[in-house]
Amino acid sequence: MKQRRLQFMRLALLAVLAAGWMGFSLQPAEAQSQAQRKKTAAAQFERAERMRTALNGKPARQRTAREYLQLVNTFRRVYLITPHAAEVPAALLAVAETYQEMGRQFDPKHFQSAIDAYQFLLHEYPTNRYRMDALFTIAQIQQEDLGQPQAARLTYEEYIRRFPRSPRADQVKRALADITAAREQQKKDDALAQQTAERVERSARMPQVTNIRHWNAENSTRVVVDVEDAIQWTGQRIPNPDRIFFDIYKARLSSPLSGKTIEVGSGFLKNVRVAQNQAGVVRVVLEVDQVKDYTVMVLPDPYRLVIDVYGHAPVSRASAQPPAGVASKKVETAENRTPPKKETSRAESAPPKAPSSATPKSDGNWSLTRAMGLKVRRIVIDAGHGGHDTGTIGPTGLMEKDLCLDIALRLGKMINGQMPGVEVHYTRTDDTFIPLEERAPFANKLGADLFISIHANSSPRDRNARGVETYYLSLTTSQEAMEVAARENSMSQSSMNEVQSLLQRIARNEKVEESRELAAAVQQGLAARMARYSRYVRNRGVKKAPFVVLIGTDMPAILTEVSFISNPQDEAILKTSAHRNRVVEGLYKGVENYVTAIGTVAVSQARAEKNPE
Repeated sequence: MKQRRLQFMRLALLAVLAAGWMGFSLQPAEAQSQAQRKKTAAAQFERAERMRTALNGKPARQRTAREYLQLVNTFRRVYLITPHAAEVPAALLAVAETYQEMGRQFDPKHFQSAIDAYQFLLHEYPTNRYRMDALFTIAQIQQEDLGQPQAARLTYEEYIRRFPRSPRADQVKRALADITAAREQQKKDDALAQQTAERVERSARMPQVTNIRHWNAENSTRVVVDVEDAIQWTGQRIPNPDRIFFDIYKARLSSPLSGKTIEVGSGFLKNVRVAQNQAGVVRVVLEVDQVKDYTVMVLPDPYRLVIDVYGHAPVSRASAQPPAGVASKKVETAENRTPPKKETSRAESAPPKAPSSATPKSDGNWSLTRAMGLKVRRIVIDAGHGGHDTGTIGPTGLMEKDLCLDIALRLGKMINGQMPGVEVHYTRTDDTFIPLEERAPFANKLGADLFISIHANSSPRDRNARGVETYYLSLTTSQEAMEVAARENSMSQSSMNEVQSLLQRIARNEKVEESRELAAAVQQGLAARMARYSRYVRNRGVKKAPFVVLIGTDMPAILTEVSFISNPQDEAILKTSAHRNRVVEGLYKGVENYVTAIGTVAVSQARAEKNPE
């Protein structure tokens, strides 16, 4: 292969030499003897040398590329006259050197022509006295002029093989060492560049912290940090000044939030600061004052870091407003004025007694709510799911989000009409997505007295499952209850490093007892109404589970599963207005029994007559 390539190069060079003859003519070969041709070639070489001397005598800036090409052709003619003349190797060397000079003076493309000329010299005259210089020069042009270190390495290695005892052998070895060192350095540089590119790419792929939201409630403030994807985080509280910071790892801060400070003014949470603390770490700092405790959890779909801080001094309910994005519908009622407080002496002071209208809990004990005669003035009804969160979809397409909204609005309308003095608010009144972590703060901000979240059940393993059940917030060992919680949480369970925080959040709920009582009353009312319709609808009882939507509520809060939407029979009847009214009647009866039991305002007896089944 190499032999054929060199033969081709030789033929190509001969063609070029013939093309560059530029009018020079020779007598027919048969008319000249070998001696005469050698004499003519020697004369041509002398002519070329004089031309080169004249060209070199001119200032470099006055020399033209045309003059150099004329010189190249003049030296080429020596070879064309006869390749056997003694001056031919020197003439071919001059051609190569002239091309090399043209590469420096005019255009780097001439360097390759110089290499071709040197290689032609080496191939045609392998024992010529210029062979070591020619091979060395080829390597230098490859290394220094053409930037081809690997080609130069191969040429230097060939030089060492052919001329191991050359005076330039040590210089060639140093050049090889330099090329090897440069190659290793290039590998390191390439690896570093690759790492940098990967780091930049990873940084581009890192989830952004896109927004920070907050809501003030009576005894807490919720801060939600929105991120684009799953995150890892650590948190710590530092005194003097009192602050809580969270480092979010493998994340980057969106430009609008860079260095931003958000004033909160809740009394115990002053402000929230956020910054890119270092590459890949976003730091969120909460400046606090008299904060009792805080809890944290991460929820997905969409991902967000939810932080609740709890203070000593409550915020006035009079100034409470629902958070943006959460619907509220208030029923106008007459003001409920509290009579002036009677002054009593220390001797007259005594623990509060239960009002005559209240009754003890189902276990026979009095809760603080009942002992103090606290009333139900405001109820928040939460329609589960919404927007892109459809919830469970029945066998023929009934969506849980639509069913829950309709039942929630019907229940609110019934409470409005039959419970004077009670306000009804909704977390949503249309097909809007409301994140789970915004629903409890909405109820807290309104100062709600009850929170009722409406859902429909599903059983992936048993399509024949039927029945109703009601949950309150607590821990549970029931696998089935945990599965229901996981489903209604819309895959929003917190990660493992937040379990302790969740436990604290659940344990902090001071309304657990009343939530259980409310759940029992609603479950009894709902199950009794369903039993009147069909003996096949099971009473699945009151259960406890860690539902995200109930976490953080400051009032008795429950989640009721009104039917199994995955059951084809239940789905069919749930599509009818009549059966939805039955569900609402059962829910209402449970709420009515509960508010009556704690001694709230009397409910109206003027209820609509029920149609016989």
